Amino acid sequence: MGERPDLRVQLAPRHGRGLILSNPIMIASGIAGYGIEYGEVADIQSLGAVVCKGTTLMPREGNPQPRLLETASGLLNSIGLENIGVEALVRDKAPTWATWRVPVIVNVAGETVEGYVAVASKLEGVPGISGIELNISCPNVSAGGIEFCMRPELAARVTAAVRSATTLPLIVKLSPNAPDIKEVALAVEAAGADALTLINTLKGMAIDIDEKCPSLANAVGGLSGPAIKPLALYTVFETAKVTRIPLIGCGGIACGRDALEFIVAGATAVQVGTAGLTSPGVCITLLEEMERYMRDNGVDSITDLIGTARRES
Repeated sequence: MGERPDLRVQLAPRHGRGLILSNPIMIASGIAGYGIEYGEVADIQSLGAVVCKGTTLMPREGNPQPRLLETASGLLNSIGLENIGVEALVRDKAPTWATWRVPVIVNVAGETVEGYVAVASKLEGVPGISGIELNISCPNVSAGGIEFCMRPELAARVTAAVRSATTLPLIVKLSPNAPDIKEVALAVEAAGADALTLINTLKGMAIDIDEKCPSLANAVGGLSGPAIKPLALYTVFETAKVTRIPLIGCGGIACGRDALEFIVAGATAVQVGTAGLTSPGVCITLLEEMERYMRDNGVDSITDLIGTARRES
């Protein structure tokens, strides 16, 4: 049968401590809660990393129901960052994470630069927390409600501020709703990000024609799932041409071949989102399929596949 292929990847090569994953499969923010719930239905220790749900300074109840809606090949969600707040996370969740082998990355959200910094500061030095993922698709109340991700200068400002407030590896999750996501990526990289997650959801909505009103209580939601995979893949491919830090592909990944497409396009790792809601064990299946592909094609290390589409094109 031969030796198992090497699936290890380094997510933060320019960070002093680095962030090595045993494999490139990550569970995306918002899919598995705080990971503890996911462990009840699948072997969470087999994953490369867990990204917990978006965390804010104070607890949030989120948006009113309904806030989830299936669409053709996708899902609209308008959860509204429902979470227990950073203090409860540190007190109640981190001690469990500290006993795990799999690294946990905390997704951080805020409405001001100071809000992001406050959350990041409370995560500093907490056992069980291996990194931060900044969700910059949040409205910046200080800038009149414009999302941080929409302008390179706003994205760079919040990234630099959080970089100064933490010694943890710093990942920034970018939005496809930005006018030029490559410009945002370059600005965030220069401001100190160790890696980028591409992409967050696209804005969308649905209408109930019988009630003649939006189907979601908040009207607008984020579109995820297979419907956005081509755009996510293209974004990774194009961004990899201009950035030097690792990319994490996210958007519509549902099988091993999907994950490999992102890696060949230039991603170092991938995050599984919507597919994990319908099939909680999908990440384990992805790993098995990727390993089988590598064996069948004589690939010794997953890093040998990163960005090969770009080199061949």
